[in-house]
Amino acid sequence: MMDRLPGFNVANFLEKRQLLIAINCVAALSIFFFGYDQGMMGGVNNAKDYIDLMGFGHVDPETNAPVITDSLLQGGIVSVYYLGTLCGCLMGGSIGDRLGRIKTIGVGAAWAIVGAILQCSAMNHDWMICARLVNGIGTGILNAIVPVWATETAEHTSRGQFIAIEFTLNIFGVVVAYWLEFGLSFIDNGESAFRWRFPIAFQIIPLLVLLAVVWFLPESPRWLVKVGRDDEAQFILRRLRGSTGDDAVRADLEYHDIRNIAQLETKESKHNSYYHMFFNIGSGELHTGRRVQLVIWLQIIQEWTGIAGVTVYAPTIFRTAGFDTEKSQWISGLNNIFYMFATLICVFTLDRIGRRWTLYWGAVGQGIAMFLAGAFSKLGQQATTGGDLAKANSYGAAAASFVFIFTSVFGATWLTVPWLYPAEIFPLQVRAKGNAWGVVGWSIGNGWLTLLCPVMFNAIGENTLHIFGACNILAIPVVWALYPESNQRTLEEMDLLFAAPTPWVWDAESTFRRLSAERPELVAAAHNHHKVVDPEAGVLATRHHEHAAAAAAEKDREAGAVSP
Repeated sequence: MMDRLPGFNVANFLEKRQLLIAINCVAALSIFFFGYDQGMMGGVNNAKDYIDLMGFGHVDPETNAPVITDSLLQGGIVSVYYLGTLCGCLMGGSIGDRLGRIKTIGVGAAWAIVGAILQCSAMNHDWMICARLVNGIGTGILNAIVPVWATETAEHTSRGQFIAIEFTLNIFGVVVAYWLEFGLSFIDNGESAFRWRFPIAFQIIPLLVLLAVVWFLPESPRWLVKVGRDDEAQFILRRLRGSTGDDAVRADLEYHDIRNIAQLETKESKHNSYYHMFFNIGSGELHTGRRVQLVIWLQIIQEWTGIAGVTVYAPTIFRTAGFDTEKSQWISGLNNIFYMFATLICVFTLDRIGRRWTLYWGAVGQGIAMFLAGAFSKLGQQATTGGDLAKANSYGAAAASFVFIFTSVFGATWLTVPWLYPAEIFPLQVRAKGNAWGVVGWSIGNGWLTLLCPVMFNAIGENTLHIFGACNILAIPVVWALYPESNQRTLEEMDLLFAAPTPWVWDAESTFRRLSAERPELVAAAHNHHKVVDPEAGVLATRHHEHAAAAAAEKDREAGAVSP
């Protein structure tokens, strides 16, 4: 095994938690950019110079509110971004599995920088549409690969915590975008080009930092094993887990698990293209197609829980509560801050109660909030029509409160899991491509509802929120029956979890227990660790440390079992 990585790499100087923190800080730059990019267009679409230049409306000189005359053009400029993310994630998954995680992050950052430059210099709507497409491709590449890199380096006992921290930075990006644009709206009465060009250009800063520093971070040890660079993989694993005593034993066990599973996957999986993955052709007992369907639909369900609807309808609810335009903007910004801090709840709960229970309680809370927000909105509209403004304001304030509750619960639950789950459950051979399928689901769900929500609200108004509430309730049995628990399981254990011939969770768990007993050499690292998971409850239980000498003997036996 090598003594150090060639060149300057932080893995030569940092180890264990310090190295994991460094990796996740760099990953967080990408996630921050993703959140900022999502939140940015809301303010850009209200800038007078932008509206005039793009030609989809004008600003009313009396109310200073935007008047949209071509909503299809406005929506198209926003939605083409999701076409870009869809294409970009497929590119990122393919590049990531062939060239590695680090190089792919560099490609994605460079591509997104070009897209941002094109956007902030756009002079007409054709230019802007092309720029949004390019920017979306860069975002898609990063979204496909960054969660994979983060999960492949983190320990299985803390994967959820690290990803949850990163997605707190995601919502922080949304908050920064909102308040930056809110502040710029007061410069030159909000009529200058600076109001929209500077916020677009601002996203280049984290992208440049990401592009500059990512080359000094270690590659995923799992990808290194996949391509036969075993010495590097073993060195990086020891730096990540510890290079002395029990830590070194555990790192070596994890390395041997990765090698064994990589060999098993090579035998089982004959075809690894996106086409073969989607239609489950040639994956044998790995059942890659089943996993593809799970991650696509989890992202689509996430959008149908109501977050897209709240984004569209929140200003209307706040106006019903009696707040003027400026106060509504303040409240929307405050809601984003609540949203950001709520994601911190996930940091402390996701690895303790598991993915399934996180989705359960989130769906219950979100469903109740959606039903009540819709009901109070309807009562507020009726009171407004009847001329009882005091009662309308009371009902509107109640509806606004449930909007706050919904976004807080969503931030603590459904925001993170649909991004973490795809990065956890796919085989090593196609993990980047597998995560890309999750981004495909997000692109479809988000792009679809971006176009559909205005139509739904125009047709059935606040009853749209009731539809979202029903979707939350329906999500519970879907998760219960089809989505196995991934919490506290190593990435290598996932192949055993999905080896069952049927898609049902109870079959997955029974098959996992049987195969774990029959093939203990595949999950030695997980069995050596002091934390295990109750798959039915999704919670942690304590296991006594195995004696270091016994663990070392087990490592030696397995090293002999896998030696060529």
